[in-house]
Amino acid sequence: MDRYVVPLEPLRDSLKPIRRHRWKRSAIELNGRFESRYRHDISGLLMQSYSEIGAFAHSYHINGVQCRTHINRVANGMYMDLQGRIRKSICWSRDAKYNDHDVIPKTWQGISALEFDSKGIYLASVTKLGCLTVHDFESLYCQTLEISTYSVDVFQMFVGLEEDETRHLVHLSTDHQLDVVRWNPANQDEVACASMKSNEVLIFDVGYISSEPVEVLQKRHNINAHKGLSDIAFTSTDDSRLFASDLCGVIHLWDRRASDLPCLELTTNSRTTLNSIQLIEENQIIFGAGKLGVIYMWDLRGGRTSAAFQSHKEVYHPLSSVKLASMLEKIEPLKAQADIVSKEIHSVDIDPSCPHQLAFHLDDGWSGVLDIHNFQVTHIHCPPPAWLNGSNSSADLSYVRNPSWLPTYSIYAVGSSSDNGIHLLDFYPDSSSPCHVEYREDKKALSGDTNESKQNMFVPLSEGVTACAAHPLNGTIIAGTKITIIPAGDFPKA
Repeated sequence: MDRYVVPLEPLRDSLKPIRRHRWKRSAIELNGRFESRYRHDISGLLMQSYSEIGAFAHSYHINGVQCRTHINRVANGMYMDLQGRIRKSICWSRDAKYNDHDVIPKTWQGISALEFDSKGIYLASVTKLGCLTVHDFESLYCQTLEISTYSVDVFQMFVGLEEDETRHLVHLSTDHQLDVVRWNPANQDEVACASMKSNEVLIFDVGYISSEPVEVLQKRHNINAHKGLSDIAFTSTDDSRLFASDLCGVIHLWDRRASDLPCLELTTNSRTTLNSIQLIEENQIIFGAGKLGVIYMWDLRGGRTSAAFQSHKEVYHPLSSVKLASMLEKIEPLKAQADIVSKEIHSVDIDPSCPHQLAFHLDDGWSGVLDIHNFQVTHIHCPPPAWLNGSNSSADLSYVRNPSWLPTYSIYAVGSSSDNGIHLLDFYPDSSSPCHVEYREDKKALSGDTNESKQNMFVPLSEGVTACAAHPLNGTIIAGTKITIIPAGDFPKA
């Protein structure tokens, strides 16, 4: 029978394996962690889950008496009611003459800064009228869930929700406005505050029941001594070293073990405000940015330009500086559509999930990312101006907006400059991000990428936002507004 069997000829072409898409869920179950690419794929679902779930007015008391911010909020509420009645009378009588300045000056004195501690247990907030409050976040969030069904209506009536003041860790009032608040990462019992109206850094110990700071750091007495301070940065490993920027282009460094006066001064020689500073790279590199639209960098390590162990009597210039407008002009599509001019930088922030990304936010609402490895702008978000959307609101120049990174996903939460709400910006560090300068819709279609969830989101809120803070563990967003309301941004449920 073997002679009837026809032998098979060997296959000349080797069999090619069938390519199958990797099952992402099994990879997660096997690796026990979310890969960065998978996080980016689902980041759109995360951003869609955010919404306003509550709003709390600053209706607090000190020793049974309304605090300064509370009094101002009530006065502004009365002003709004009186203003509305007078405007109605104008409609009834065409001959009536009315001027806003004839009533009560309209001053919105709201939340100027927010920050969580490293574990997300407490939230510190400061107001323009000088109130420092340390909230218990769990109590605040649980109370929001209980009454979220009617919080927006109450807010619109300018009554607001009342927070349980007994759960406050600290609530005190100072003699001047407060513009910045920072937790000491090396000592989580300490909170530092500063003001653009004062040359002092006030350090409070939340473990003590006292309205007085445990330590006061001062600038040196010189021609610019009357200028205030705009931002604070602690080192992450040493609780004795603190940086603060001022309104004349100088960053002061204190060694609290030695003196309450600065031991070192880093200067830009610009004599203009530095709005924001960031300390990175094992506390050795510090970035600063401000009114001129320039990002400066100082190196505190050894070398010719080092300033780590020098005398305060000498002047130290930045190791490098970048004019942001010049970097933006290199983006051809942006240059073709917009008139790029130098703009004030409100904030710079390092991405906690991608440390080489330095986010910036400008006074006109633009935001983006500077790659500190090559000093190139890699991401940009340019919201339309207020007049294009038909909005009557505009940016308040008296406020410096403070955005915040989410702890993961490279998502940047930014208060809108023209609308009531927050922009959630996808700043993932490659060209798949819709904000990346090399992102192309046609390239996305040719690659067969059908994932439409990769887009920026706008979360509407009841009021204009001045500051944001993201919970370091679950990503809940807390926003401070111009009338001392703190809406809580929801986070996805399991």
